[in-house]
Amino acid sequence: MIAEDIAQAENGALEEPTLKHCTGTRNACKLCTPLGACLAFRGIEGSVPFLHGSQGCSTYIRRYLISHFREPMDIASSNFHEESAIFGGASNFKAGVRNVTLQYRPAFIGVATTCLAETIGEDMPGIMRDLRSESPDLPPMVQVSTASYKGTHIDGFHAAVRSTIDQLSTETSRSESVNLLPGMLSSADLRHLVEIFEAWGIPFVMLPDYSETMDGGSWSQYEPIQSGGTPLAAIRTMGGARATIEFGSVLGAKEGGGSLLSEKFGTPLHQLPMPCGIRATDALFDVLETLSGVPAPRAFAAERGRLVDAYVDGHKYIFGKRVIVYGEEDLVIGLTSFLQEIGLEPVLCASGGRSGRLEKALRAQVPDLPATTLVKEGFDFAEISEVAPGLAPDLFVGSSKGYPIARKLGVPLIRVGFPIHDRVGGQRILHIGYRGAQQLFDQIVNAVMEQKQTRSDIGYAYL
Repeated sequence: MIAEDIAQAENGALEEPTLKHCTGTRNACKLCTPLGACLAFRGIEGSVPFLHGSQGCSTYIRRYLISHFREPMDIASSNFHEESAIFGGASNFKAGVRNVTLQYRPAFIGVATTCLAETIGEDMPGIMRDLRSESPDLPPMVQVSTASYKGTHIDGFHAAVRSTIDQLSTETSRSESVNLLPGMLSSADLRHLVEIFEAWGIPFVMLPDYSETMDGGSWSQYEPIQSGGTPLAAIRTMGGARATIEFGSVLGAKEGGGSLLSEKFGTPLHQLPMPCGIRATDALFDVLETLSGVPAPRAFAAERGRLVDAYVDGHKYIFGKRVIVYGEEDLVIGLTSFLQEIGLEPVLCASGGRSGRLEKALRAQVPDLPATTLVKEGFDFAEISEVAPGLAPDLFVGSSKGYPIARKLGVPLIRVGFPIHDRVGGQRILHIGYRGAQQLFDQIVNAVMEQKQTRSDIGYAYL
């Protein structure tokens, strides 16, 4: 029935294929909210993430982050038990924070609540005030509400960034610095952004910055808290920046750190899509040219030229190929813009997020997206597996979690985003800028060429 529905949809008889009815999420295309908060907190210098809830939550999140980044990841926990779930976990929390301070000597503790703490209604601001009055020598702390049933890991990430700015940034005199809120990118993406801003000579504060804390070098001795991250002193000055650049196409007015800085300190906000592909990277560079008053450095102009030339060289191999893309909403928008730009036909753009803004933002960013393209939010991998065969994709683009579907259909999977658990180097995948587009383009073209070779009875050595 699904294949028939899709055929009718393409002929205008139906708006979209009919899915099997279900009332729950099956194999979710998202991860838990406090996971994103823990990653964001890990991008602050001297930080230890702390979960107020059960120990299992911290174990699950550590497993996911370690498997993707291939780096050690300590997450403290207040370790709820039966008594805590009934009478509250204030005593556990206070003891846990004191123990973490004694053992790790952190410069900062980022506190995120789990479903259990939220469900029983823990008064976290009150508990933290009591703790601070009892132990005034504790390091700075920021608290964020991150019940998993209220969002995704991306929601938790943005909530942690916004709470950090709200609770640490203060009114300061205006400076020439620019705030950069990149969202949940790879460590390689964050390093490339640093390179771009430094090449332009623009002073900036990037929050968060886990480019080293989650992808550092080897140590001669174990470091309980990895070096790197955004300094607390820099975060406190963000209210005095002359502008904020924030990547996010589906962020609401009360969700992003950029809107908070605008409301609280009057900092001008440049809200941009993830700079994936030529058009979106051009948009970022236009803003940087405006802020700096100078054109793009020659090295980036050369990268753009090589990328355009590569598009011409590889166009004949991939034009018209059908692709399914899935993941976080902003990643899906950025990748879809890039995929459409290089001549692929997105047939399904799916996300587990539920912002209510995905399709509108996607079609605004990619105005030439075909009307027949299915755009789905709140989707899970079971639903993707039901729809995918009838869409006859040539490629999948997304995280490792889509591999079983791609394998069943016999099509290549281009691994991007988070999590990537079945390959090494997920943290070093470059998605943004002309350089990131070049790497993704080469990978996509080569995957299509390899598929053609593999399926051929002849075994072409020249394509």
